[in-house]
Amino acid sequence: MIEIDGSYGEGGGQVLRTSLSLAALLGEPVVICSIRAGRPKPGLAAQHVTCVRAVAAICNAEVDGDEVGSGAVTIYPGAVRPGEYRFDVGDVKASAGSACLILQTILPPLLYAGGPSRVRIVGGTHVPWSPTADYITYTFLPAIRALGAQAQMHALRGGWYPRGGGEIEAQIEPLAGALQPCDFTRRGETRKITLVSTVSEGLPEHILPRQIRGLREAVGAGGQRAGEISRRIEGGPGTAALVAAEFEGGFAGYSALGERGKPAEKVGAEAGGAFAEFRGTAACVDEHLADQIALYMALAAGRSKVLATEVTMHLHTNMWVISRFLGARFEVTETSGGVLVEVAGAGA
Repeated sequence: MIEIDGSYGEGGGQVLRTSLSLAALLGEPVVICSIRAGRPKPGLAAQHVTCVRAVAAICNAEVDGDEVGSGAVTIYPGAVRPGEYRFDVGDVKASAGSACLILQTILPPLLYAGGPSRVRIVGGTHVPWSPTADYITYTFLPAIRALGAQAQMHALRGGWYPRGGGEIEAQIEPLAGALQPCDFTRRGETRKITLVSTVSEGLPEHILPRQIRGLREAVGAGGQRAGEISRRIEGGPGTAALVAAEFEGGFAGYSALGERGKPAEKVGAEAGGAFAEFRGTAACVDEHLADQIALYMALAAGRSKVLATEVTMHLHTNMWVISRFLGARFEVTETSGGVLVEVAGAGA
């Protein structure tokens, strides 16, 4: 049995999620101890319990410790089964726990399940400390499609903190072969920039264009020519703004969430300003995407490399967990243009 120290690195939920993904994918039993030891409220929260139960459902696993507050989880996975699944964080506890992080946990094993899957997840879709549904749709999924993973996702209902109650639906196709390595080290030409303004129903209509205006002005050069998507969605109340960019050799996305008393233009400017800073570097992926695609790089058939703005503690932690399962050796090199992250994939 593989033993994972959940307090390693940033000591958060990423250790658990990556361990669960790889346990199911590889069919390896694992025990994760000291879960979220680095958090003010250690142990499993509702989102993490839902992650454990979702992984258990897709691979018919035996599990011990899947309850709120638990500091250790043991999972004995069976074979991953494609199919139709539905998971609701609210079944564990009323919460805005991230539906997107649950999807990212079950996505890798379902890609290797040998058949298509459709998954609905109820929880938070636009909440702090996690990728928003818009980021998943316009940045994360396009990036892993470049490696050969075929998945689509739509937000059916918005879920903001503290209510949650949002809903996403993902369609996942089985891999036709091994994931292909990526080389995101030369940004090249900008293929497209997309500005996304999301507002829940019940809030004023004028918020949509004001967030777009804040995005355009902050993005600066190219912002006026960027495409835009404005969307009202059930649920909420809440708003979100995103700027997503696709380059010849990379992807990046930056988002911001609205809050009471925060002008809509400022929400857009927060996301657009972060992207403008990124564009001033030579990096080809944003710092969060580097973390989120690390597992796919380590599974690919060949050597992958990305030039990121920085190596976050999240990424350091994720690389450590991945290496415990796959033996993958990540190499991190500081360069004048950013931080180069390389790994020879296992070719799974």
